[in-house]
Amino acid sequence: MTWLSDAAVRHLRSVADWPDTTGTRYEVIEPLGRGGMGTVYRARDVELGRDVALKVVSTPEAADDVAERLRREARILARLEHPGIVPVHDAGVLPDGRAFYAMKLVRGQRLDASVKPDMPLPERLRIFGRICEAVAFAHAHGVIHRDLKPSNIMVGAFGEVLVMDWGVARVERREVGEGEGGPAAPWPYPGGRAATPFLPGEGTAGGTAGGGVRGEEGSATVLTAHGVVLGTPGYMPPEQARGETGRVDRRADIYSLGAILYFLLTGRAPAVRQGADQPERPRRLNPELARPLEAICLKALAPEPEGRYASVEALGEDVSRFLAGLPVEAYPEGPLERTRRIISRYHTPIALVLAYLLMRVLLLVFTGR
Repeated sequence: MTWLSDAAVRHLRSVADWPDTTGTRYEVIEPLGRGGMGTVYRARDVELGRDVALKVVSTPEAADDVAERLRREARILARLEHPGIVPVHDAGVLPDGRAFYAMKLVRGQRLDASVKPDMPLPERLRIFGRICEAVAFAHAHGVIHRDLKPSNIMVGAFGEVLVMDWGVARVERREVGEGEGGPAAPWPYPGGRAATPFLPGEGTAGGTAGGGVRGEEGSATVLTAHGVVLGTPGYMPPEQARGETGRVDRRADIYSLGAILYFLLTGRAPAVRQGADQPERPRRLNPELARPLEAICLKALAPEPEGRYASVEALGEDVSRFLAGLPVEAYPEGPLERTRRIISRYHTPIALVLAYLLMRVLLLVFTGR
């Protein structure tokens, strides 16, 4: 018996998984990444002469619900037309029977790879602000991401920031997505309207077959007594980690955004120790952090949804106010801190006024007038 090397086995597997694009406008070039739902390839769109990313279910024999989850992800992305969300160009079925969709090929680095120790804090916070803008846009269209983390954020060479991987997104408004499923707790919308969150198959073991398992590092899918846990440890809120699917609403994304902010401030994911409600305070890991910024992060990471920001817009606005040297919602400052903040914000005009007054005093002293 001849034993094949690991490299040979990997090669045979890649050949067997290679999608058949015969008769289509796409020529597959190379694989870019693999997950539980499928594989993403770099492909050439020969009709338009551009490279695209082609996401294809893993095998032609993949379960029907995996293919449907892929199609559903494509439909969600097609409705979220925003500069911070990767656009979908095409979708369909390949000659080998595999469902696929084509999207923009994002050139850049993942957020966890692009953040260097010497990156200035304002630049980190501006990146975070653009992430918030994309997520707020999705929420306005009734879509919850549910797996926000640094490895799902791409940062381009020209400062563009894109939120990726909407494979486990949850649709709140029926006019945005398709499918049937058990209702969860309604979420109030402006004007008194309410929408019922739903996701096909959520809350049952059968709903996670194939497509529910995430293949990326650090991701997890766990069956619990309450439901299905889809997300990444360290970045998913406590209610999502416990499988309480009925409580997972927009504030779950706010927690994940708080965890991303924690990473941007400390260089690591938040870890909640046993018996604690929140992770270690960011200032213990980075003593140079301003207290208002730490308060913003911890408010987003509140263990209970009611303690978090009411919306992603409120979180992003607090970060913007901090950058502008204004008071923030999450941190009630005292008189001394307010004075320091004002001096820090207006130090140039204050210095000019003081210099003018000093010159006037010196002039009076030396001229006797």
